[in-house]
Amino acid sequence: REIQYFINQQKDDGLRPEHIADNGDQNRRQLIHFYRLYQDICEQSGLVDFAELLLRAHELWLHHPELLDRYRRRFRHLLVDEFQDTNAIQYAWLRMLAGPEKEEEAGIPFVVGDDDQSIYRWRGARVEHIQRFQKDFPTTRIVKLEQNYRSTGTILNAANAIIANNHSRLNKELWTDGSDGDLIKLYNAYNERDEADFVVARIRQWIRDGNRRDEAAVLYRSNAQSRVFEEALLRANLPYRVYGGQRFFERAEIKDALAYLRLIENRSDDPSFERIVNVPARGIGATTVGTIREYARANALPMWEAARSLAGGQLPGRAANAVQEFLQLIETMARDTRALELHEQVDHVIQRSRLADQYRKEPKEKAEARIENLEELVSAARGFEDDEAEEGMSPLAAFLAHAVLESGDTQGETWDDCVQLMTLHSVKGLEFPLVFMTGMEDGLFPHQRSMNDADGLEEERRLCYVGTTRAMSELYLTCAEQRRMYGVDKYAHPSRFIGEIPEELIEEVRPALRISRPVSHAGSRNGPAVAGNARKSGGLGAAADNDIRLGQRVRHGKFGEGVVLNYEGTGAHARVQVNFETAGTKWLVMSYAKLELM
Repeated sequence: REIQYFINQQKDDGLRPEHIADNGDQNRRQLIHFYRLYQDICEQSGLVDFAELLLRAHELWLHHPELLDRYRRRFRHLLVDEFQDTNAIQYAWLRMLAGPEKEEEAGIPFVVGDDDQSIYRWRGARVEHIQRFQKDFPTTRIVKLEQNYRSTGTILNAANAIIANNHSRLNKELWTDGSDGDLIKLYNAYNERDEADFVVARIRQWIRDGNRRDEAAVLYRSNAQSRVFEEALLRANLPYRVYGGQRFFERAEIKDALAYLRLIENRSDDPSFERIVNVPARGIGATTVGTIREYARANALPMWEAARSLAGGQLPGRAANAVQEFLQLIETMARDTRALELHEQVDHVIQRSRLADQYRKEPKEKAEARIENLEELVSAARGFEDDEAEEGMSPLAAFLAHAVLESGDTQGETWDDCVQLMTLHSVKGLEFPLVFMTGMEDGLFPHQRSMNDADGLEEERRLCYVGTTRAMSELYLTCAEQRRMYGVDKYAHPSRFIGEIPEELIEEVRPALRISRPVSHAGSRNGPAVAGNARKSGGLGAAADNDIRLGQRVRHGKFGEGVVLNYEGTGAHARVQVNFETAGTKWLVMSYAKLELM
């Protein structure tokens, strides 16, 4: 995959092996060598791949000017849409087909694009082509389409303020003759679960007000962030759809990791055995797996036992060794993880199985997404609440059962009225009346890898601009003071992009939480109380006549010390959400919790 990505990237840049310098890098020298071998095989076999098509056309015109002249005469008017997403060979192709302006047969190129929406640099897109176009075609006339018919004035003013911090751009100012609309709402959550609960609560209110579910979109920078929102929507019984992707527990890398964990927990799990017996590749081919399967059926055995029997001498030497090594790997992981905490078990299996190493070989963006998802699985295990697990069930077995439930059939279809979940890259070209831009923290959005890269940071800002302008009527920005990402609790600063929005366009919010006063630590029961309905940065909402308040430190007899995050429900069934230092976040029924205030 690394070689494939390298070759494709070079072709997108219009480069053959002989045009590439290795810069003294041995790995790059090897990649160039493989590119040359690949090219030779394609030549011999008469084959072209997709990236080759534009490169061949470019080379054909370059070496046969009479043919180029023919096509220049034929195509006098050229139209390019989404021009900001062109890569190097596409732009070279356009320039060659259009020809120099001074020539009689020169074409007239008409390009449509928005440099502020160039967000595919990782695919080879070059935003600088928009600036270069004016130099290559000096008589170009620029027409700015600045009137916006989608968003409110407030949303457009915020988007303009954000993108104005990019230096390499054609200046334009979006405006509307519509209303200013509501202020942008900013919610500073305690953690990612609080953030998800807030978003779901606002969506439920949106629906109660007579609106559709599919008018609401939850946007996030990284695919791995979807998990917490999926869980919150499932708890609220709200159907949802992960646009342009799969639900968290349905992603291939997650299913691979869970298959390892299931086989460690239960050696008789045949589907898990078949899924990972050769993942990562270890020389166990389809023929060997078929032999194991048939032997298992013939002898009424699990495939694990069949593999043990066959590896003893009935399989060819190389296959027998590979199967034996796999069986030993599972046994070793089971032994080494027996005394570990659940999240440590998950992390150990991901690393020891070499799943993470396998995915790192894929193209950079895809590899990073898969690794982030695997690390988020560790976070899921760390925050897993196994209080309702059947007696005698191990934490791992309870977590695996939870994963099965979470991957149930609740993914909405394209035509269903369901909440839309998607990455900021996927939302380009779409629009929604209600939009939540979540995870607005430095290091997450903008992404950590772009923080010290000027070009990368400008692309992240363009991504923020795209997300902001997807909102038609209502826009919420959310961030968290503490976020468990990739199995680690992190404290972050609100995104710099939030700070680029004028204060007068933003309203900080905290949801109104109406509860009945639960049994206090002294054991008395009192009347209803109202939690504070707004929170400015650094402040904490408090119950009006209640000892328990948001942000209150408490102690529980079993779970130890923690901080109150939320209230829910009324009467005897009122619950409180507490983030415990060692046990993670838990919802407790107040009438039984016996929390001690600190």
